[in-house]
Amino acid sequence: MNTEHRRSAASGYLALAIGVLAILAAIGLLVPIIQQENLLLLIPLLLVSIVAALALAGLFIVNPNDAKVLVLFGTYAGTVRSSGFYWANPFYIKKRLTLRARNLNGQKLKVNDKSGNPIEIAAVVVWQVEDTFRASFDVDDYEQYVVVQSEAAVRHLAGSYPYDTFENHEDDVLTLRAGAEQVNQVLEMELSERFQRAGVHVIEARLSHLAYASEIAEVMLRRQQAQAVVAARAQIVSGAVGMVEMALERLSERKVVELDEDRKAAMVSNLLVVLCSESSATPVVNAGTLYQ
Repeated sequence: MNTEHRRSAASGYLALAIGVLAILAAIGLLVPIIQQENLLLLIPLLLVSIVAALALAGLFIVNPNDAKVLVLFGTYAGTVRSSGFYWANPFYIKKRLTLRARNLNGQKLKVNDKSGNPIEIAAVVVWQVEDTFRASFDVDDYEQYVVVQSEAAVRHLAGSYPYDTFENHEDDVLTLRAGAEQVNQVLEMELSERFQRAGVHVIEARLSHLAYASEIAEVMLRRQQAQAVVAARAQIVSGAVGMVEMALERLSERKVVELDEDRKAAMVSNLLVVLCSESSATPVVNAGTLYQ
């Protein structure tokens, strides 16, 4: 058997009543033994005491979202999941396991991404025990197992993807920064595979911290800023070219002015300077003709 076996247990209230009655009976037998020195009552006293001990020793409580793993002389006897007051074989070892959802706030790890850049990464994992047998017997300490395997999964994830890409032809590459949802799904799937041996179910897993390491953070920030500036400039130039084309077409259609190729080139140059300049252009008023 390598999976959980759920079982029920007898009500503890009947066993409690039997134990209390047995204690009262033992007291009733003990009084005449002391007063009258009637040694014949020692055997009934011993039997009643044994009944009381067995009745009370087998009592246990299962709280909501808890479970009790029952072990008899090294043999797994089942798991009681239903909350309540129960009685079972007093020789059972009753190990408590909580079934509540728990958070693991992972520490910040300094690792290298797929491109070899040092980054800082951390994850938050929401998990709970699903199989009490595996959590109790397949791993030494399932809580420590979760911590260690979570760290290993995050390290493996960081080394599988680049933090970011800066080349246009790599826009379809999954990155840790841009593909947050997909990366979280990959992390959750890997954790589920790793936790399966410990009988632990992953409810949710997400990256809680992602940044370049301090020694390259400033350089990478300047690189990102430069990329943003280039992208913005490209957008501005594209729009300016469209506006210049539209202006030339309108002037030609309405026959406002006839321009030769040199005048068109000068007009295009002036319009591009006005539209693409970072600061406001200062116009120069021409009081003569276009050719002066």
